[in-house]
Amino acid sequence: MHTPAQVALAWALQTAPNILLIPGTASPEHLQENLQAGSIRLDPDAVRDLSGP
Repeated sequence: MHTPAQVALAWALQTAPNILLIPGTASPEHLQENLQAGSIRLDPDAVRDLSGP
């Protein structure tokens, strides 16, 4: 299971690979969650659904 923040980061990486994401973090655990988002691959239907109308 992924956190909403991980899905949001994964979506941003997949839809705009030319941007540089700099998410903030308050703890080493949160940093680890952010790093794991880079390995999440959303299927095209999920990307479309998350992209809105």
